[in-house]
Amino acid sequence: MMIKIGVTGGIGAGKSLICRVFSVLGVPVYDADSRARKIMNDDPELHRKLLAAFGTGVFHKDRPDRKALAGLVFNDLDALKQLNEIVHPAVRSDFLSWVKVHNNQPYIIKEAAILFETGTHTELDSVILLTAPEELRLRRIMNRDGESEESVRKRMASQWPDEKKAALAWQVLRNDGTVALIPEILRLHSDLSRGILH
Repeated sequence: MMIKIGVTGGIGAGKSLICRVFSVLGVPVYDADSRARKIMNDDPELHRKLLAAFGTGVFHKDRPDRKALAGLVFNDLDALKQLNEIVHPAVRSDFLSWVKVHNNQPYIIKEAAILFETGTHTELDSVILLTAPEELRLRRIMNRDGESEESVRKRMASQWPDEKKAALAWQVLRNDGTVALIPEILRLHSDLSRGILH
């Protein structure tokens, strides 16, 4: 039976990096954030719900404006909850369809920033948590996205702290440059390919 593994971590922890390694190893990886972006762009029903919830100000040329939405929801926890309630069921449905396509694999990975926050970790067999010190994550995101410190800190504040996530994770990998991640990933890949979950 195929194992479903989540990979999560705070913004800037390096989820995409380790998921690229799993992908190179031939493991199917579902990137929930990029799939959510595609669904938000292409799904007319989702557009209708976003329009009803947030108005025309979060649209640009008939498509949801992610920057406008982010500016709105990261300043308002109720708006963030409302956005998640609109987007996450559509992403969940998309993920379940994707899983059926890959059900001949020993295991698959679902990469998502807010697996624990949304409760979707309960639909997976286990979760790998990637951690890094907050200041390092902050610098990574500011350099990568050109965002202000204030903007990044607001996004960080909307996510659970690592300690809370670590209590629910199967494996915790530290991505601060002090530990070699590749051997850890290869060890996990070897176990998971044989159906072993410690």
